[in-house]
Amino acid sequence: MKKGKINSYKSKKAFWKIILNKAYFRKLKQELQKYYQHGNTTTYKHSRNVAYEAFLFALKHNIKINYERLVCGSFCHDFFMYDWHEKSTEHRLHGYTHAHTAAINAKKHFDLDEHELSMIESHMWPLNLTKLPKSKEAWILCLADKKVALAETFSRR
Repeated sequence: MKKGKINSYKSKKAFWKIILNKAYFRKLKQELQKYYQHGNTTTYKHSRNVAYEAFLFALKHNIKINYERLVCGSFCHDFFMYDWHEKSTEHRLHGYTHAHTAAINAKKHFDLDEHELSMIESHMWPLNLTKLPKSKEAWILCLADKKVALAETFSRR
């Protein structure tokens, strides 16, 4: 594929082939649909949007990475499993703590490698200054998450 040239149908098919081949996808989808992320966007839709945005960005720029890791780490990046909109002292620092919580939950429930868990832990950089992304996949996830979160937040206004 030439740089900047993406076949939409082929890219969607390749994206879904990665995630649907994962045994944990059904549980991931089930859990993420229970909660809302930004406005009317469920955490499932947000995670899907981030994973697909990251995938398309890497494809468009022909970045040499592990696309399966990128998609899986990105899809699981917000697997914190609570409603952070509820008034609670536990959720007060959500922006600072949810990446760590999501990594713990993902490790417990899914078969992710250390690389994918590190991506999840660092996706909130620079808010979490000590969790600098350590790979191309982690940087792409971090950027895609911010782009999608901004779009979802402002589209509800």
